Parts: sequence; C-alpha cells; structure tokens
Amino acid sequence: MNSVIIVGRCGQDPEMKYFESGKVKTTFSLAVNRWDTKTKSEVTDWFNIEFWDKQAEVAGEYVKKGRQVALDGKLTVSNWTTPQGETRTRYLIRGNNLRLLGSKAEG
Repeated sequence: MNSVIIVGRCGQDPEMKYFESGKVKTTFSLAVNRWDTKTKSEVTDWFNIEFWDKQAEVAGEYVKKGRQVALDGKLTVSNWTTPQGETRTRYLIRGNNLRLLGSKAEG
C-alpha cells in the first residue's frame, strides 16, 4: 500500500492552476522538522505537495505560507537525467485529504 501521512508547515503560498477541462491543481511545499540523531540537531525535510479538484480549491483558499497542515496522500517518485548526465529524483505527495491545524490567527 502506498500511503503517506504528514504534518508540517507550508513553505510558500500555494499556486493554483485551472485547466480548460475544469480541473484545478494546487501545489505547495511543506517543511517537516525531525531530530537527527547523528548531528543531534533538528533538520528540515521539504516535500512537494499536489492537490486536485475540491481539495485543491480548499488548499488554494486557506493554506498560506507558514500555516501548519496535516495531509494524507500517495508518494510518487520521478527520475530524470540532466543534460550534464546527473540523475535527479523528485518526490511528490499527491494529497487526498487536507486538515488545517493551528489557530485561525495563523491562517
């Protein structure tokens, strides 16, 4: 099963894109802090998030930079090779459900 649950803070205001088909896509980055036992310090991992349709509209309207959110979705991975021959990997979470956390004052 491919299922991800993640809680973090939005790294930038979401970008919404409307398609001629009527579909809506909203994307944003999410910062998640974790403790690194090797360095004995907190580190931040960044995730690219994508929502479609109704959840995309909710995310576009209510999620703002710095807002804490929880979401669940599926992890997708894409690989490509740069013109310099380097292999790159992109991790994207395609969200299913979004929950706004924190106070109204934050959003």
